[in-house]
Amino acid sequence: MSHPNPVLERLRASSVRLGEARFAAVGGPLEAAWQQAVDELARCIVPLGGGDRDGAGAGVPVLNEGGVYLGSWMESTATINAEVLDRFDPAVTRATHLQFAAHQRADGLLPYKLTAEGAGYAQIQMVTPFARSVWHHYLVDGRDREYLTTMYDALARHDAWLAEHRDTRGTGGVEAFCTFDTGHDRSPRFWGVPDQTPGGDAAAFDPESGVLPFLAPDLTANVACQRAYLALIAEELGDDPGPWRAKAAASLAALEACFDEADGCWYDVDAAGRHVRVQSDVLLRVLGSEVVGSEFFAASLERYLLNSRKFFSAYPFTSLALDDPRFDHDFRANSWGGPVNFLTLIRAPHAFEHYGHVAELAFSLMPVVAAVARMGRFPQVMSPWTGEPGYTEQYSPAILWLLDTVERLFGILPRPDGELWFSGLVPRRVDHHDVADDLAYERTVDGVRFELVNTRAEAVAYRDGEEFLRMPHGLRAIADRTGHVTALVGMTAQPVTGSVRLAGAEFTVEIAGNERVELDGTRVVRRAGPGVVLPRA
Repeated sequence: MSHPNPVLERLRASSVRLGEARFAAVGGPLEAAWQQAVDELARCIVPLGGGDRDGAGAGVPVLNEGGVYLGSWMESTATINAEVLDRFDPAVTRATHLQFAAHQRADGLLPYKLTAEGAGYAQIQMVTPFARSVWHHYLVDGRDREYLTTMYDALARHDAWLAEHRDTRGTGGVEAFCTFDTGHDRSPRFWGVPDQTPGGDAAAFDPESGVLPFLAPDLTANVACQRAYLALIAEELGDDPGPWRAKAAASLAALEACFDEADGCWYDVDAAGRHVRVQSDVLLRVLGSEVVGSEFFAASLERYLLNSRKFFSAYPFTSLALDDPRFDHDFRANSWGGPVNFLTLIRAPHAFEHYGHVAELAFSLMPVVAAVARMGRFPQVMSPWTGEPGYTEQYSPAILWLLDTVERLFGILPRPDGELWFSGLVPRRVDHHDVADDLAYERTVDGVRFELVNTRAEAVAYRDGEEFLRMPHGLRAIADRTGHVTALVGMTAQPVTGSVRLAGAEFTVEIAGNERVELDGTRVVRRAGPGVVLPRA
């Protein structure tokens, strides 16, 4: 006779749901933080007011940035934030995307923000490639071709506007005309450069600055990635993807001018052809745009992201290199000149997962999980030294970061490609505060209820109440949407050894960090992985 599991019973008794997901934890404040995130996320999903220019869309709930930011921003709300929200409320993601398309200007420029006062066009402010978010939504929400066509047309027209107005060098790159084009408030990257464009005209820059325009690596990488995804969308809709691939190649070629071989890093190129030598989260933005190879990503982890003299603070990742004397220690302000920003954290998983470095992502995020679990609010920035919350609250990127991280490291995550990830970690106690000891996560997929219970010894998965998988702590099981397991992945820096029970059969595994072991039933058919890059001082 089996004994009831307390955390599983707690999960099944919980009345707090987010879409098709529920979460429970014992031994610390993480469950309460998750439930607070669910509650505060609901307050960020409200109509903007006014609808589009024709009145359509008035009163439709969309995702808002939250905190002091009353409205939706293209760089974040409509892209990475909405992409995470897709797993919980895809209808709101769809509505948010379509509101941006509905407010596109006649000349093709998409608004950088939407508020109750209307749309803003004073800057371009792009970070996460919008086309990638659109493609992923299309895959997870029923392949709605009408939606895809609408967004494709809007993004294609926006791309044409960028090519006409933000490539004065004619290289295929994208230029920054002001600080707000990249959202880098208070960053030394833009010292001596105006925050805004002259007269709020996104096609103009201040000629008296002497250094503008900047050929911007993050904007250029963004558009290279967007064009690659626009090629995918074009092909899906029956159009020729070739022109988009050629444009993406031109953007990649333009990006080379921003790269410094000795530093292994990208910098803005000013009007005089000089590199603007500020090492910032621009690096992670470029890496997140899928424009480098796996070896380069690993080298960037070693040299920068996991280097405690660069971006690997006690609570990673900083917005400016730690060894830069211009580093801004004021985390109580809206600053991209040093403090940890939750927009950096919510963007980071795509880059790490894309290049197969889940173990490094997990150990980097554990201190932040511990900090957020006890914060009591969801800020824009936090102290890289102590994990204290900083500027603003009820900020949707921080809210969605916690919801994403719980599902990504401790729960059941549905992917746009149809995979289900069952991740068998528990929070590490990295300071003297408890976070959680045992956790349980539930997600219903295609009418089937999956549950996952994680302890420090093992992870156990259930399908409609029946156990179908038991594996050692520290592994991720890759399954299809029916729960059929096809691979196991090591999620810790050290190898995981132990017994796996799968569909009634038992076998022993030893799986290194980041190693993906492909399975045919209980038989290992392939092993591959990039190895683990460890933090360095």
